[in-house]
Amino acid sequence: MIVVTGATGNVGRPLTRALTEAGEQVTAVSRHTAAVPDGVRHVAADLTDPAGLTPALDGAKALFLLLSGDLHAPGARPADIIGLAQASGVRRIVLLSSQGVATRPLGPTRVAMRALEDALRDSGLDWAVLRPGGFASNALAWAESVRTQGAVAAPFGDVGVPVVDPADIAEVAAACLLDDRHTGGVYELTGPEVITPRRQTEAIAAALGSPVRFHELTRDEAKAAMTQFVPAELADDTLDIIAAPNPAELRISPDVERVLGRAPHPFNSWVARNIAAFR
Repeated sequence: MIVVTGATGNVGRPLTRALTEAGEQVTAVSRHTAAVPDGVRHVAADLTDPAGLTPALDGAKALFLLLSGDLHAPGARPADIIGLAQASGVRRIVLLSSQGVATRPLGPTRVAMRALEDALRDSGLDWAVLRPGGFASNALAWAESVRTQGAVAAPFGDVGVPVVDPADIAEVAAACLLDDRHTGGVYELTGPEVITPRRQTEAIAAALGSPVRFHELTRDEAKAAMTQFVPAELADDTLDIIAAPNPAELRISPDVERVLGRAPHPFNSWVARNIAAFR
């Protein structure tokens, strides 16, 4: 049995589906009760309280660990999840980390994630680490304004990064959970092209077949919007990257193709699959 945390999110949902289609028994973990595919067990747990994962880990052989904002919650002890998994008999953990661990190692959120990576390496378990850059699905934050105003509002409109499709992250995660060849692997996951917010807006408009205006936010405006959903330090770390990506953050990584044997999906492919959110 494989445990997937963050199972109702943009990575966890396709990962759960991929594992069940591969014939695996899956336990889906999310903070709140949620619908899951037939045959999947659901456990509601808050990852800021690792002990709440105990029922989910019973009988598990592998764990996909996605912490996101939970890593930075006051009093969070994410390394305790690794110890709990060990005690429960889990043999393999695939950790969703961040590209910034390598490209901006001194950022506060990156230091915390690096510490978690190090705890995993030192655990004695089989492991793999995924380090994605920006997510294509971050564009879902624009869905309501596209639907209601025909507009996208974002900072740094002409500064791009190679955003990655969460479905590609999920497919790489499935490979790492199921295939021993990926044990000890650290994979940087990007899309196939650098794309700016302005060009993302154009891709959404093309898929809709109707105009979408682009409005550029100041950094302060963007931070105010982001901190409604994520800690301020995480918002600052993210804005630092998208304001002025360094050469490592602009690099197109070969790792998606290395693992999956195909090129990563471009942004317009993600838009085509998710266009209903913008209508």
